[in-house]
Amino acid sequence: MLELKDVDFVRDGKPLLTGVSLTAAEGERWALLGPNGAGKSTMLGLCGAVTHPTRGTVEILGKRLGTVDIRTLRESIGHVNPRHPLRSPLTIHDVVLTGLTGTIERMPRWEPTAEQTARAYELIDLLGVGAHAKSPWTTISQGERGRALIARALISDPKLLLLDEPSTGLDVAAREQLLETLDQIHASHPHLTWLLVTHHLEELPTCTTHAALLREGRLLATGPADEVLTTPLITQTFAHPIQITHHAGRWTATTHRN
Repeated sequence: MLELKDVDFVRDGKPLLTGVSLTAAEGERWALLGPNGAGKSTMLGLCGAVTHPTRGTVEILGKRLGTVDIRTLRESIGHVNPRHPLRSPLTIHDVVLTGLTGTIERMPRWEPTAEQTARAYELIDLLGVGAHAKSPWTTISQGERGRALIARALISDPKLLLLDEPSTGLDVAAREQLLETLDQIHASHPHLTWLLVTHHLEELPTCTTHAALLREGRLLATGPADEVLTTPLITQTFAHPIQITHHAGRWTATTHRN
């Protein structure tokens, strides 16, 4: 579903990624963690066919970047960005429908089919924001926006889902609701592959299967989550003594004291 092989990414003469290799198979749910400036957003841009590697290869859904129509490829990728730049008072239902056109606003003279309209309502209900389907975007909470954006990403039935720090700006209750929602998405879309970017282990849903640790543009470790999200590797990644605890499918991090 996703393969990065020996990828370098250089911008303005500065290497942002070096020798990055990662393979994600169908149905795997990856976490990408690392400190600020590690290159997580750069890596997500490659996975979303937004940018091309300077060196190396990126294959998304079996298509290699540089040899495929990017616009067509992006139709099979769902992207959730909590900093969604919408400023107008579109209803939640309309926001979800913009996932079909890949636009921020509703496209002029474009109307969804009856099936698409029904699918939008179905996803809104699935994501737990059915009561706000007709509410303006400008009046709902950040947590409700986050769940609406996941519905927007899913409406095109993507094969790959990219979640860019989806818990940004959420309080504890809203974060927990979002994580429960992600577990529900796994249950309803078991073949969907995703990559979730975060700084915080507490923001990982219980359905996380794999993890990758990025520091200074290099991957320090990749593999099954329980083998990667360990005290020694997280300590190395964040250059700070961090104790990792795994209980009931969730991870916590605290300062490790000898």
